[in-house]
Amino acid sequence: MTSNRPSEAYALYGTEEPPQRFSTLRAGDLTAELVDGNLRYIRFRGHEVLRAIAYVVRDENWGTYTPEITGLNIEEEPGRFTVHYQARCGVLTYEAVISGHSNGHLVFNAVATPDKDFTTNRCGFCVLHPIVGVAGKPAMVEHSDGSRQETVFPDLIESWQPFKDIRALTHDVTQGITATCTFAGDVFEMEDQRNWSDASYKTYVRPLALPWPYVMPAGQPNRQAVDLRITVGNGVEAAPSRDGPVTIEISKVDGARKHPEIGLLVDPDEFAATAAKIDMLQALAPQFLLLHFDPTAGHGEKELQAFAKLQRESQVPATLEYVVACDGDLIEEFSKLAAMVRDTNLDLAALAVCPSVDRQSTPPGSEWPPCPPLGEIYNAARRAFPDMPLGGGMFSYFTELNRKRPPVEILDFVTHGTNPIVHAADDISVMETLEALPDIFRSARAIIGDGKTYRLGLCSIPMRQNPYGTHTMGNPDGRRITMARRDPRQRGLFAAAWMLGYAARVACHDIASVVPAALTGPLGILGQSGPLPIHAVIRELCRLSGKSVASCRSSDETRALALAADEGDGSRTLFLANLTRAAQQVETRDSLGFTPVAASVLHAGNFGATFDNTEEDCTEGRLLLPPYAVARMRLRR
Repeated sequence: MTSNRPSEAYALYGTEEPPQRFSTLRAGDLTAELVDGNLRYIRFRGHEVLRAIAYVVRDENWGTYTPEITGLNIEEEPGRFTVHYQARCGVLTYEAVISGHSNGHLVFNAVATPDKDFTTNRCGFCVLHPIVGVAGKPAMVEHSDGSRQETVFPDLIESWQPFKDIRALTHDVTQGITATCTFAGDVFEMEDQRNWSDASYKTYVRPLALPWPYVMPAGQPNRQAVDLRITVGNGVEAAPSRDGPVTIEISKVDGARKHPEIGLLVDPDEFAATAAKIDMLQALAPQFLLLHFDPTAGHGEKELQAFAKLQRESQVPATLEYVVACDGDLIEEFSKLAAMVRDTNLDLAALAVCPSVDRQSTPPGSEWPPCPPLGEIYNAARRAFPDMPLGGGMFSYFTELNRKRPPVEILDFVTHGTNPIVHAADDISVMETLEALPDIFRSARAIIGDGKTYRLGLCSIPMRQNPYGTHTMGNPDGRRITMARRDPRQRGLFAAAWMLGYAARVACHDIASVVPAALTGPLGILGQSGPLPIHAVIRELCRLSGKSVASCRSSDETRALALAADEGDGSRTLFLANLTRAAQQVETRDSLGFTPVAASVLHAGNFGATFDNTEEDCTEGRLLLPPYAVARMRLRR
């Protein structure tokens, strides 16, 4: 190993902090993973029953505490397991007991007691139901008064809580397996976490209609419990094993579907750094720049002049992302903006607008902040920029678009972003968000309509702005934390694999453009010593823009995803991403007779390499992908 090559951990994650450790608990056919005192992947005979049961403590900005666990004791014997521990979150401590039995009965109890008055937005259990095999399927909800409601898990993403006042929730796991989850100790309700790209429905404690933050009094115990009971019919077989190679089947080229345009975000705070890398920006050749302009943050003519200079020097088309102040006459506000654009000679290809107040989320039960009707805002923008393609929607996430749906008939395109670290920031949860993207895209298209252009805004692992609190979380130690503007994985192969998986999801839908990153800064693809691994992926995505999409189907989308394009010269390019921290054997099959001629794999061992300088001859459609590796394969007939 050369002296300047980073450690494997840093190459993968951009940090030396180790990933979460999993301990498998087993009681006969019942299994669960113990992670930081909580349960993940509760399965029976290999079938996923629940995605998680977690005791969660959040602060007044919805930041999640990482519990300090002591006294962990795990007892396992044939047919049962028991876990006991104590945990501290600031001035609050809780004691937890978990027990599981081979008959499918699992109980998670917790008693929390603050040393001092404790301010929180949520303290208690969250239970996650998976979405695959569950969305659109029947459910039985038992309410606190004993009444029962036959319903279904939402198919399209529900903007508000699909189920309220939940005492128990029953669903079919698979043919012959039924699970009933009972909640005690407080009032529970469910939200559709796919809004935030989480791959789950979340049943959580304390309705959002109640005031928050709230105070837990010092010395007063709070007791909660989750009781899971699984019933099994005769002849239920175990779920198929996920061992063995992942197969990628490549089929026809969809001539009508093109790979989207790729944009890069430019924030005024990063203008100097971006301008200093103008040569790398030009070499990357994105299809457009997304220029963020916010008068409520003090942006004015000086920032537009800088944008105009960058646009002229780079010769990259620009879309202005304008935060509408809405602090006076709208016609006057947009007329002033149009005058500044003319005076600075800023050459815009499109304009996207969003009211400033709508960057903060309005949860269910909360009062909407004062804001002019969206129709008035869009019409004022159209009057000032009559010949400019006009976009609206949200500069934050699908959640906010789903809750405040714009009058799309006034717009030329609709936009929103996504972020994978709103609720959880461990590696597995972040990769799981790729599962929810197809549901987001389907649900957004249902709002937008078939004839309207759909453009994705910023879709990065780091969070640029927190719609659920006053600020993004500080992260000076470079840890995996929720709602952080600086996420260490942006520097590692992890971000490259996640972004390639994201692009694979986008390629299957009618999406015109996506903004995956900035050039520099915490959201950027350039590090202090050069391009980051994600740069190699985005460079290829820029190159693929406008090329025809070839259909790719993965036999296990939790382990590997792929996207392919027809190069137009009789060749095809395939990209592969290992979404796990274990090596994966991937086999490719092309129904149209394309065969590999060359392949390159970026992995921890050649950190800093590019697809071009690692390419080797390849005549087999089989690759071993190391952890979080990304690969490019060239194919010809």
